Amino acid sequence: MSERIFGVFLLLLSAGGIFFGWDLKAPISYEPVGPRAFPLLVFALLAICAVGLVVSKRPATEWAPSPVLLRVGGMFLVVLAYALLFDKLGFVVATTLMSIPLARLFGGSWKQSLVGGASLGVVLFLLFDRLLDVVLPTGFWLKPLLG
Repeated sequence: MSERIFGVFLLLLSAGGIFFGWDLKAPISYEPVGPRAFPLLVFALLAICAVGLVVSKRPATEWAPSPVLLRVGGMFLVVLAYALLFDKLGFVVATTLMSIPLARLFGGSWKQSLVGGASLGVVLFLLFDRLLDVVLPTGFWLKPLLG
């Protein structure tokens, strides 16, 4: 029963997201698909998954033990901090700082987490900014270097 309630909630959330995302328009065209494609795609996929939750026949859900819920809560806080610091710190630093604790939560060592987080931030920035021509925030520290 809890899956159906959650599915209805997600369906309402996706309907609201599609409603607000439909009117997104950029004053100037700086990307090939524009700003509205991503939210519409995400909320449409969310709606499909929500309908799947509502109509599926599943046995009763057993809730996860509390250590798992604490890890999920920790991941939520890390991603929330990422969203809040994304513009201020820039993509590379914010992605690196987000990746390190997430890698630790999934069992990575400190060395793996640091190298993986830094590599992820730099490689994804180069991929999106240089190759795909998607504008990403550079933050206060990288602006003087990029011009």
